[in-house]
Amino acid sequence: MSGQRFPLLAAMLIGLAALAGCGGESRGPIRVSAIGDAPRALNPNLDALDPPAAFLAEATAQGLVRFDGAGEIEPALAQSWIVSDDGLRYTIRIRPAHWADGGRVTAEQVAARLRAALSRASRNPLKLSLGAVESVVPMTDEVIEIKLRGPRPNFLQLLAQPEMAITMGGHGTGPYRVGARDGPAVRLALPRVGTNDVDDDQTDGLPAPPAVLLRGEPAPLAIARFLNGDADLVTGGTIADLPYARRADIPASRLALEPVQGMFGLVFLNGDGALRDAGVRRALAMAVDREGIATEPLLSGFEPRTAILPTGVDELPSPARPDWADQPLADRRAAAAAAIRAYGRPVRLRIAVADTPGHRLLFAHLRRDWAAIGVTLEPATRGAPADLAFVDQVAPLLSGAWYLRHFHCEESPVCDPEADAALEEARAAPDAEARRAALARADRILTGITPWIALGRPVRWSLAAQRLNGFHPNQFARHPALTLVVPDRR
Repeated sequence: MSGQRFPLLAAMLIGLAALAGCGGESRGPIRVSAIGDAPRALNPNLDALDPPAAFLAEATAQGLVRFDGAGEIEPALAQSWIVSDDGLRYTIRIRPAHWADGGRVTAEQVAARLRAALSRASRNPLKLSLGAVESVVPMTDEVIEIKLRGPRPNFLQLLAQPEMAITMGGHGTGPYRVGARDGPAVRLALPRVGTNDVDDDQTDGLPAPPAVLLRGEPAPLAIARFLNGDADLVTGGTIADLPYARRADIPASRLALEPVQGMFGLVFLNGDGALRDAGVRRALAMAVDREGIATEPLLSGFEPRTAILPTGVDELPSPARPDWADQPLADRRAAAAAAIRAYGRPVRLRIAVADTPGHRLLFAHLRRDWAAIGVTLEPATRGAPADLAFVDQVAPLLSGAWYLRHFHCEESPVCDPEADAALEEARAAPDAEARRAALARADRILTGITPWIALGRPVRWSLAAQRLNGFHPNQFARHPALTLVVPDRR
């Protein structure tokens, strides 16, 4: 399967770029190619942020806190914060900051933005996790208080995501400002030290970070630009376009696989027909040769997973695993084939497949695996309903609840009211131990009904030139512009 042809344009771009060397200029603006559409300022409560929009939001519309280059929390609009002993109240002081029009940022404006993300009408992808927030109240012009329903040790990771950018009227508070366009690229630059949001504390007396030229473009063009020395950073890569990077023969020191966690697998789009049968769903999950996907050369970096949650999540360090997880593939396939025969009717499923090399390879693996147990898998034609779709999401915080709430009955056609009740009990739990017990119960229930088909850990990859001495692969695959180049302190 690794010999599948790529689109002619992609092959030509990569072939031409391979004639040049990696790297690029060591001075001047940082040239960023984010995989996706042209960068636009979007409202994350209304529109999903693709990598170019997310990078733009982080650069120009910071949240209360942000990620540093290693994926750790540092202050942004928040000057400081105090967490109550019970973990239920975050008292946050807003630092002196200004909007792009010069107006002063107030606690009321910040609180309004956070409440909008929580609102019934919000389509913010973090809304499920934000359900832990009971209230957001401005205490003074500079202080807000966020009250939680229960303690959440990793709550600040949620506030650092680009979807929690603080904006007003479509504008943020920096630290970068949008300048004139340079062709298709958006120029981002810091205001002078001592003006608006940039002060001596942020720069520590060092030279200001370089300006940024941000563009959004398809993966083949971004890779070609990097190989030709015309991009310093390519960000936003997924398993969908990983084969382009693998085929381009990029030096290992320049290709970074991010240590993210999250959800990568297949969700059921309906609970009708064969998918109503828990035995069929279980058989589908059992029959997948995940190790075979991992050995596909063009998907090198994929790590298999069978459980809903990864191991090591703070709340559930030992998550539930399917009862078949440790069986040899041949035994699993035999049991799965028997379950399909017991169903008694032909099982023919349609899957939504994007036209990318990664998804085409995955589809080929799944079609072969399921044919071995008597199931026919077809790609859904454009505009036709599908039974399954790929889900590929990086976890925005280290929380077991984030994974499990995807299968709440309000979100998933395959669910269990008892698991819903356990999730609600966890949300209102008075302490960490009670929350852990409730989440573990929900995890066991959901694992038993196979609400989705886990395939593995999400794949996120980036390309970074040598000049980006502040670039570090991290658990959230976030690379803020401020952190990419660390000035020499000598």
